[in-house]
Amino acid sequence: MLAQDAPPPPDWLQWIVDRFAEYPTAAPILAPLFVVAVWLLMLFGVRRVLLWVARRIVDRTKTEWDDLLLKSRLLHRLSHVLPFVVVLTVVEALPGIDGELATWIRRVAGAGIVVALIASLHALLDGVHAFYRHRQDARRRPIKGYVQLVKILATVGGVVVVVATLSGSEVGTLVTGIGVSTAVVLFVFKDTILSVLASIHLTAYDMVRVGDWIEMPKHGADGDVVDIALHTVKVQNWDKTITTIPTHDLYAESFRNWRGMQESGGRRIKRSLTIDVGSIRFLEDEDLERLREIRVLRDYLDSKQRELAEANADLDLDAPHADRRSLTNIGTFRVYCVEYLRAHPGVNQDMTLLVRQLQSTESGVPLELYLFTKTKNWAEYERVQADVFDHLFAVAREFDLRIFQLPTGRDFEPLVIASRSGT
Repeated sequence: MLAQDAPPPPDWLQWIVDRFAEYPTAAPILAPLFVVAVWLLMLFGVRRVLLWVARRIVDRTKTEWDDLLLKSRLLHRLSHVLPFVVVLTVVEALPGIDGELATWIRRVAGAGIVVALIASLHALLDGVHAFYRHRQDARRRPIKGYVQLVKILATVGGVVVVVATLSGSEVGTLVTGIGVSTAVVLFVFKDTILSVLASIHLTAYDMVRVGDWIEMPKHGADGDVVDIALHTVKVQNWDKTITTIPTHDLYAESFRNWRGMQESGGRRIKRSLTIDVGSIRFLEDEDLERLREIRVLRDYLDSKQRELAEANADLDLDAPHADRRSLTNIGTFRVYCVEYLRAHPGVNQDMTLLVRQLQSTESGVPLELYLFTKTKNWAEYERVQADVFDHLFAVAREFDLRIFQLPTGRDFEPLVIASRSGT
């Protein structure tokens, strides 16, 4: 029977109620079957018609946000609410349904409404995230972790309401019972809590974005960040494999982010030529005449010779190099390297460029080149770097300099031949 404070049923439902009242004996059997039939009709009939109409309306609009919401299946999930609402209305109006059965139907319908609303909220969040990803600052400040956090909280709250609805308990009483086991809940969701805090720090301090090239050797990650979620960050390595890193590890441990290089004027080259110490010597007059044929060195050699002539004016021309200032082949080669790099079309002239001599080792004297290329493209960067060092390795012979390398079997071949000839 209808409750005293319940609103009167619609005319079509009142007509059905009157028909059931004419057959009180069959009503206890037919009423539950009618409720199921109404639910199926609304689920597979009316709901699909409403979705079809909604799709037609969305397709006719020019805005983008409604298309994203439709793709996220928000309307599809929200439409599940209508069949359960109709079931609640029918159960309240129909006579003949057993009281306990009606109570369970109401509980199941109420739980179904809660589940449909939670699923709709998930779809809404997916649509909002999809819309946000079209913004220019989406890569700099991703919100996927926050979206997943809201989903988790909504799901937990929904589960509590569903359990309370099905059991007929008060939500407050159920929450109080859960509060008693807070320690267990914190232990179960420990990783989630750590991930939430790490995600907030990563976003707030702009430590990593989608598209950043990062290196984290501990996890074998070296590539582009393709996804930042609540619990994990996915990195596509250069060999196209995917490495999954816990979000908390990115905050708690160190990693290298190459974003600064990608946003700068070019990529850095920092490599050395190791000069054999035995090939380093002073330059004689004939060496200077030969090297003056190199166009980029002419002005340097002319100005340097005038400077040395003034410095050595009080000395005899035949004075040893130890008593007078003289040019060396390695020093002149260093100047050549600088001038060559300044004229190279692939080198960024607006950033640091220097050629310096490092501490000598048992392998020789390292001559380090520190510069930046104009391009940030990996393949082009490697090409420019190879061109520079190909040229310098070859031109070092013009300065009578030897690039150090460990001896090979070919280096000992003349000694072997000589020893055999002597025997």
